[in-house]
Amino acid sequence: MNVFVARQPIFDRSQSVYGYELLFREGLNRLVSGESGDRATSVVIANALFFIGMRGLTRGKRAFINFTRNLLLGEAATTFPSDQIAVEVLETVRPDGPIIEACRRLKAAGYLLALDDFAYQPEFAPLIDLADIIKVDFLATSVADRRQLVQELRNGRIRFLAEKVETKQDFEMAMDFGYSYVQGYFFSRPDIVTARDIPGYKLNYLHTLYEINRPEIDIDVLERVISHDLSLSYKLLRFINSAYFGLRHRIHSIRHALVLLGRDEIRKWASLVTLTGMGEEKPHELAVLATVRAKFCELVARRIGRGDQHTDMYLMGLFSLVDAFMDRPLEEILTELPIADEAKWALLGKPSSFADIYHLALAYEEADWQTFGALATRLGLPESAGPEIYRQAVHWANQIFS
Repeated sequence: MNVFVARQPIFDRSQSVYGYELLFREGLNRLVSGESGDRATSVVIANALFFIGMRGLTRGKRAFINFTRNLLLGEAATTFPSDQIAVEVLETVRPDGPIIEACRRLKAAGYLLALDDFAYQPEFAPLIDLADIIKVDFLATSVADRRQLVQELRNGRIRFLAEKVETKQDFEMAMDFGYSYVQGYFFSRPDIVTARDIPGYKLNYLHTLYEINRPEIDIDVLERVISHDLSLSYKLLRFINSAYFGLRHRIHSIRHALVLLGRDEIRKWASLVTLTGMGEEKPHELAVLATVRAKFCELVARRIGRGDQHTDMYLMGLFSLVDAFMDRPLEEILTELPIADEAKWALLGKPSSFADIYHLALAYEEADWQTFGALATRLGLPESAGPEIYRQAVHWANQIFS
């Protein structure tokens, strides 16, 4: 049985990750709705707990999971400790007596209750009294409704979560209206500035990226570039001596670390560290997302027999968010980076032999299972490989940022 599980970050007002909503599907030929909803949620609970591992999926943050009527009545949420999840009551659940009583029991046991895709109706008053979080869909509500819901239902206990927040302007609106949390990909959008506004340290990072990724670079040049950057040198030695590698003896020289890792692995690692350094004032999740994308693209390439392109695929995923790190147009930045043309073309939406792998990564990330299935078939990637590749990519990112 193949269970597809993706995640979407939920941020607090400081843009730190508060939790993740888990988005799932049982196989690409099944719908997670109607009668299959109970079964699919049961499967994702078991899958997260026993196969992927809750902490691996959520990095120790709270998991928001949708629960159908039958799962609420069956107290399926008690599969998890109360401090690990938020129970999302779907908007399709009718708040009758048995549901209200089930929610009261969950609340008494310490579970967090969230009302999903909320639109006020009088019959929901008993659920509102129990709710900890009310989720408001910013794509489906007017500006007036977004404000009015908070003004009318705020009681000092209920917190409001704006979901499907895709722009910086909507994020700022949510903050102005008093929302405590936001969910969406607003954080991965660039806030374009003019060249004269770019801080000098970002230009230095861009120069380092250029040097690291020149096709003709050799170990000697790599050693010189990294040795001249104190931060890179420190992070490289810390990385090579981490538990991830399990070396018996500590490595003390940049040269030794480069020889052990090899040119391609060093280029991937140094590009990641340099890119994340550019975004030190950005939400940490931006670096995590770029890392997961990069590893996902690399692992897909290896799986479908294109392992000779794994470094280019990795860099394609990593640099897919470079515009958000730099707050400059993507096309402008890519002209300054010596990465494979096919990677550049894919990122810019032009015809490219890399494009399907890039869009496959985006489809999984966004839980667009229909697009993912079509692209996987075209690439010759078995359905069962998707969840495992995603799990490995998330695990690898967790290791990098632990």
